[in-house]
Amino acid sequence: MLTLVTGSRGRVGSALVRLLHRGGHGVRAASRTPARLTPPAGVPAVACDLADPTTFAAALDGVDSVFLYAEAAGIDAFLAQAEAAGVAHIVLLSSSAVLGPDPHADPVARSHHAVEQALAGSPVTSTLLRPGAFAANAYQWAGAVRAHGAVGLPYPHSHTSPIHERDLAEAALAVLTEPRLQGSAYHLTGPRSLTAAEQVGLLAAASGRPIKVDAVSRTAWKSSVAPYVSDELAEGLLALWAATDGSPAEVTGGTEKLTGRPARTFAAWAAEHAAAFRD
Repeated sequence: MLTLVTGSRGRVGSALVRLLHRGGHGVRAASRTPARLTPPAGVPAVACDLADPTTFAAALDGVDSVFLYAEAAGIDAFLAQAEAAGVAHIVLLSSSAVLGPDPHADPVARSHHAVEQALAGSPVTSTLLRPGAFAANAYQWAGAVRAHGAVGLPYPHSHTSPIHERDLAEAALAVLTEPRLQGSAYHLTGPRSLTAAEQVGLLAAASGRPIKVDAVSRTAWKSSVAPYVSDELAEGLLALWAATDGSPAEVTGGTEKLTGRPARTFAAWAAEHAAAFRD
């Protein structure tokens, strides 16, 4: 069996490549920029740009299963090529945002929902992983912490249940290698609901430095992220944080169901990545 892992430069994809290789499973690492990949010795790296159908045939040749990122631009062509190549199973890294009341209107959910719909119309068996917030989203605060020792938050008391990227990789490994788990959708979370301010507190404890939480206006926050976040996405995030302000996030137990062990805590993630938040 050979698995193509798209997005192998990402934290989840790269961890999954290592897990598959370590377990003796055939794996091919794929990226838009394969020259920048550093897979384990013996794992081939191939070009696969999910928005460029000309890269699909070579990447999928001889592949039995795929770990797929949710890029909607070329999904119909990708699924047609996967079917032609004899791919039997696709695991999609989707998002729990698709569970909202109107995923078409949600800029976070839209691409994931479109890919889920395309998979639903394909004869290839698909399994959907729907994580909520990633623990690694905390990296967005690292620059401000190093420069100013503070984080500006428009909604300090908004809740998420952040999931560790290694838990996601292990969940993907489980559904790729255990036939009984395939063909379903899984809502995956971390083990505890935390406010943004609580996450900052755990980062402070792990890094051994004080980190101040500054409450900022929506306008000020949008201005600060404008160089790298679109206005639509910024508004979508603000709406999400407003909706979860003071409301604990769901904790599903789905991660534990797939991995067979307790989900890693945000405190554990903070300890592992504390260096990024030090001067």
